[in-house]
Order: sequence, then structure tokens, then C-alpha cells
Amino acid sequence: MTAAPLDPSERSAIVRDSLGVGFATGAYGVSFGAVSVAAGLSVAQTCALSLLMFTGASQFALVGVIAAGGAPVSGALTALLLGTRNTLYGLRLAALLRWTGWRRALAAQILIDESTAMAVTRTSVPAARVGFLTTGASVFVLWNLATLAGAVAGTQLGDPRTYGLDAAVGGAFLALLWPRLRNGRNRVVAVAAAAVALGMVPLSPAGVPVLAAAGVALLAAVLTRGTDPTEIPEARS
Repeated sequence: MTAAPLDPSERSAIVRDSLGVGFATGAYGVSFGAVSVAAGLSVAQTCALSLLMFTGASQFALVGVIAAGGAPVSGALTALLLGTRNTLYGLRLAALLRWTGWRRALAAQILIDESTAMAVTRTSVPAARVGFLTTGASVFVLWNLATLAGAVAGTQLGDPRTYGLDAAVGGAFLALLWPRLRNGRNRVVAVAAAAVALGMVPLSPAGVPVLAAAGVALLAAVLTRGTDPTEIPEARS
């Protein structure tokens, strides 16, 4: 069947929320720009990472390895490991957003934590698409502009954590996921995944705790095989 058109008021609310997330997350690109230049990358290289890689955690992992004296190849492998979670997002959103061809290819570029969260917390396919596109596009634009600003300013900005930008990103992401925790099963999975991730932080390389937490969610899905009441009903558009 065909999905009903999105109500204008709902669309406006989604866009407003998405832009808020975009600002909170994109502003932290200042930190990446400053850290990357301090690690020895040029302004052009730093901006290229944000433009082409566009996954903050992986970007920080790459420049972190380089800053510690590691080989660029080691940094790239660490970034790749951490970015593997985006594959899991893609599997979920491919069935949810139902784009094909060039639309799916373009959507892959803005497939990040925030755009995924803004999509899966919606109650219809059109709403999920608006949330995904608006969030992903706003984060992409602001993250790249902030990266440029941070790279040009360099270390003159000081530690970006002083401004609370690191807390803003985590807070925004938690707010996005909160509606999914209305279901008891989801709350149990969330607590278990967080416990596994925290337990592995001191024992494993960067990226592994995130993948282990994702594994908890996948295992729960296989074992329970139940219907999540927060899922979007089947619909075509």
C-alpha cells in the first residue's frame, strides 16, 4: 500500500529537531579540525577527511593513532574497524527508507549515528526519510564548516571540551534514542550493550567495544524474535 503524506506540522517538527541535532553535532567538528592539524595533517587533508570519510569517531581514531606516532595504515585500519557499525545501520535503513539506485548511494554518505537515530524513531516511512535527510545533511554541512574553522584556527582554540561540545554530541544522541526505550526489551538490551561496551574499553582497541555492543543487540534480536512496538509498520512509498 502507499504511505500517507506527511502532515506539514509533523514535518516542521522533525526538521526543527533535526536542525538542532545538526548544530549540536556539527559544531564538534571544530574539535576534529584542531586536533587533526595538531597531529600533523594539513588543512586540506583535514577537510578531505571530513568531506569524504564523514564519520566523526573514525576520523578521531585515525588522527589519534597518527598523533601517537602510529603508522597511517594502522590509523586507517582502526578507523575502518570503528566505522563497521555503519554497515549495521545500513542493513536496517535499507529496508526502512526503501531507496534504490543513486538515492541509496547518496544516502550512504550521510549514514551516521544521528541520521540513523532520527530515522528509526519515526512512526512512518515518510517521516523517517525526512528525519534521516534533514539530520544527515545538516550535520554534514555544519561538520565540514566547523572542521575548516578548527583546522584554520589550529591550537589557538584550546581544548574544545572546555566549551562542552563533547557532552553536547552524546546528549543529543541519547535524546534521539530515548523514545526507543519505552519498550522493556529495548531497555534491557540497552543496559546490557552499555555494560559490555564499558567492560571492554580497557581491554580492547578502539572500535571493538562499539562492535561488541552492537553484537549484544543482534543476539537479542535472534533470541527473542519478537515484535518491537516502536518499529514502523510495513508500508510502501
